[in-house]
Amino acid sequence: MDWHSRYIVSWRLSNTMDVHFCKEALQEAIEKYDKPEIFNTDQGSQFTSNEFTEILVNNGIAISMDGKGSFIDNVFIERFWRSLKYEEVYLKAYDNTPDAALNIGNYIWDYNNDRHHSALGGLPPSEVYFRRYLSIENSLCYY
Repeated sequence: MDWHSRYIVSWRLSNTMDVHFCKEALQEAIEKYDKPEIFNTDQGSQFTSNEFTEILVNNGIAISMDGKGSFIDNVFIERFWRSLKYEEVYLKAYDNTPDAALNIGNYIWDYNNDRHHSALGGLPPSEVYFRRYLSIENSLCYY
């Protein structure tokens, strides 16, 4: 998630806490949208692994990690996870992982492109992100 616009730049679905799906999402975000100045995460093992942090270091991206119990440090992504769970996941009984991925993907598409945010002047995240991305490419910050 781009912190400024709340635009979800990349995502993956996994039923494990493995680092590989996180690495894939990170690499996709960097390839599609360039690299941010700062990458912020919590201290989950997948984000503190050498495999994951190596990608950040090799791309010259500063690493920022929230302190233990500091949910407010990543309030935007935590708010997104809450919305996703209560507005999508908890309301549906997915038959399988591909079904979950399809429905969650549709939710993220709508969130990025159709959902108007009062904190963004009533604009959807995609409009704010791409307006800013095109004008200030080097000051991106991902969560």
